[in-house]
Amino acid sequence: MSENNFNLPKHIAFIMDGNRRWAKAKGLQSFSGHFEGAKTLERFIDNTGKLQDIPYITFWGGSVNNLTVRPKLEIKALFDVYEEWFTKLLKRKELIEEDIRVRIIGNWTGLAPASLQKVFTELSNKTKDHKRRNLTFLIAYSGKEEIVEAIKKISNLKSSSSEINEVLIEKSLWTGDLPPVDLVIRTGIDKNDAPHWSSGFMMWLCANSQFYFTKTLWPDFSEKELEKALGIYTSSQRRFGK
Repeated sequence: MSENNFNLPKHIAFIMDGNRRWAKAKGLQSFSGHFEGAKTLERFIDNTGKLQDIPYITFWGGSVNNLTVRPKLEIKALFDVYEEWFTKLLKRKELIEEDIRVRIIGNWTGLAPASLQKVFTELSNKTKDHKRRNLTFLIAYSGKEEIVEAIKKISNLKSSSSEINEVLIEKSLWTGDLPPVDLVIRTGIDKNDAPHWSSGFMMWLCANSQFYFTKTLWPDFSEKELEKALGIYTSSQRRFGK
């Protein structure tokens, strides 16, 4: 990271909301928005200069509800988007050249088609020892479920002398080897609704995060608006609950 970027967040997380509304506004079927959102994601990973200086980037790809209660045609389209996009990612030489680690975190093993599970597993195994940059994708994810599973893991520890503290809890999380999230960007805030959270998104790691909420739908989210979010972050004083 260059000296000019020392104030950039170490870990930034994106809640990519608004794909379906983007499609509806254009008179398209909802799943078209997910394919367009995937193009935006690829553009950011490819071309956004300052993201290259941020070692940890997390993208929320969908909750358990997104992949279970929505119409079957849309759920199939989501899985198709995942398989197409992550298959392309698996083949990219940059994963090796830029020492990028890819994680796919969530309860996807019980929901995703076998072919997609294979891609996820190959990506994780291929990049597990990479350290310079980290891309994390939360798919079939629930922050509440993550906390519940951490508690179960701690309760099953053989050593009764283990002290339950913040360090142990954090290590027991699905996301336990990630640093705290410095900045969360949530797109697609409805003009008729207040800014809100979803599915307990990384609630432990976001305890002291700064937030940037925008009405811009994810397919329309631009590098210019990312610059704005980062500018607000770098010019703000972190309070850490004080």
